[in-house]
Amino acid sequence: MITIVGATGNVGGKIADILIRTGERVRLTARSSDRLRSFVGKNAVAYAGDAMNAEFLVKAFRASDAVFTLIPPDPRVVRFLQYANKIGESIARALEIAKVKYVVNLSSYGAELPEGTGPIVGLHNMEERLNRIKGLNVLHLRASYFMENLLSSIDLIKSNGMIGNAIRGDFKIPFIATRDIAVYAADHLVKRDFSGVTVQYLRGPRDLSMIEATEIIGRRIGKPGMSYVMVPYNDAEKGLVARGLSPDMSRTYIEMSKAFNESKIKSERAKEFVTKTSFETFCDEVFVPAYTQKKVA
Repeated sequence: MITIVGATGNVGGKIADILIRTGERVRLTARSSDRLRSFVGKNAVAYAGDAMNAEFLVKAFRASDAVFTLIPPDPRVVRFLQYANKIGESIARALEIAKVKYVVNLSSYGAELPEGTGPIVGLHNMEERLNRIKGLNVLHLRASYFMENLLSSIDLIKSNGMIGNAIRGDFKIPFIATRDIAVYAADHLVKRDFSGVTVQYLRGPRDLSMIEATEIIGRRIGKPGMSYVMVPYNDAEKGLVARGLSPDMSRTYIEMSKAFNESKIKSERAKEFVTKTSFETFCDEVFVPAYTQKKVA
């Protein structure tokens, strides 16, 4: 039995699909039972509940051969770090009580840093918390910048014909497709071929700057020459709040952008696993369909 925390998310949902298709028995956890219904079948069981409730998670983790963990994103949370720490504590406590032996944990580039990286600080704390559990074999997947993050630019493209955020346009980013993270995670959840504490960096085939990524997207959606604009930090933070993020969540995202711009968030190249999906493939198979279907707000 494999349990997936956040089974309706960008990565967790894809892991669930892979494991179910290959015949693995899985337990799927998420906040809402409605979003889990499509997964439920002869080898999948849904557990809907609050990840801050350790008792709920103990039931989900009990008799699991392996568990996939993460801090479920919540852009509207009032105090992000407090939220992340509470969920991390709940997950760790449940893993101990349920005596789980194998965990694949979704983390991030920069998670070795204890401060100054915005939401990644919560992932640093999560890694440290899991590392302290006696007898737990944990594989931390320090994934690079999600290609899917750029889907949030669709409204701006449709309204202003551009992409913009607080990351420097010339800064090279090791993008990755979430489906490749899911493939890697699912493989190791099944094989359980890691011991002790293991850190694995994951990135896509090549690094791209925001300017380069914007040019590729522009060609794919019929807007060749589309521009990328680096938005001043204060303006970018206000823009995130206007989109519905909480003030604290917006602040943490800007802090992360600063960390990228100042080259604080780095990888250990010798320890990287390079995944398959190119940015062009992501654009053709994910971005363009999402852009085509999205109506102007």
